[in-house]
Amino acid sequence: MIDFRYHLVSLISVFLALAVGIILGAGPLQGALGDQLTDQVAQLRTERNDLRDQLSASEATTEQQLTFIQAAGPQLVAGTLEGKRVAVVDLDDVAGDVEQGVVDQVEAAGGTIVASAVLTPAWTDADHADFRDTIAGGLREPLAEAGADDEDAETPETLAAALAVALTGASGPDAHARSEQGSALEQQLVQADLLEVEGEQTAPADAVVLMSGTTADQAADGENAEPTPEQEAVRTFAELARTVQSVAPATVVAGPTASDGDLVSAVRSDDAIADVVSTVSGIETPVGRIVVPLALAASLADEVGQYGFEDGATPLPPVVPSATPTGSGS
Repeated sequence: MIDFRYHLVSLISVFLALAVGIILGAGPLQGALGDQLTDQVAQLRTERNDLRDQLSASEATTEQQLTFIQAAGPQLVAGTLEGKRVAVVDLDDVAGDVEQGVVDQVEAAGGTIVASAVLTPAWTDADHADFRDTIAGGLREPLAEAGADDEDAETPETLAAALAVALTGASGPDAHARSEQGSALEQQLVQADLLEVEGEQTAPADAVVLMSGTTADQAADGENAEPTPEQEAVRTFAELARTVQSVAPATVVAGPTASDGDLVSAVRSDDAIADVVSTVSGIETPVGRIVVPLALAASLADEVGQYGFEDGATPLPPVVPSATPTGSGS
């Protein structure tokens, strides 16, 4: 049994330790600790000021670079799409100002927007899967007539091929007129409420821009996680890009700065698609929008690339080919 002397010794030890700490803190250690703390505060204040100066300098440099690129943009893209016809497709509710910015750059490059279309939610909605199967069955005949039908193709591929022919199908000796199959396929997609078009397309497109507005991280939690509807839609659009490219002369996927699970990342992460389809990221910025017509021009010259400022991407096409001179046709 512990007696009173044990408690007394313990209390004396505690008070002795406290007294020694007070004496040392008020005596020989006081100056050293104070000086050390003062030096640390001064160092932290200096580092803070240095970081603030670096941030200000970086922001100023970025602003100057942005101003330069915006000023040089028209000269950079001028003529790269001269005489080329371009179709723009909104895959998933792209912001209006972003899409208009891309359109402005295409036109500044000498290109003409001949088609502006929007895919409806029914294109990927799971509740419309059976309906899409039915529609795809009715599209096979005009696709066969256009030479774009694959008997083994599944519904998403059939719909994508129909979209590509609707946008780029041409006829006539100069290929300046839309094919009957292209017009018929567009009408069927519109009547099925899978596609919305703005105005009347009077000429086939030479190149297609597939635009995405998805920015959220949609990565699955684990390899065996059940894909979300958003993830399924991204996969569908990635395969759509490959199919459109197999029919159209040139296809570019354009979207915001790449993030896990978005369409641009999905295309880049699939070697089979990235080998044939170019991507442009960062179209929410003026710089990204300037790259779109350059990527289209490169794609028309069979130069496929992934353009942006993320790891594995390049800022600009390595070589921007000369476009067809004005008046020489396409």
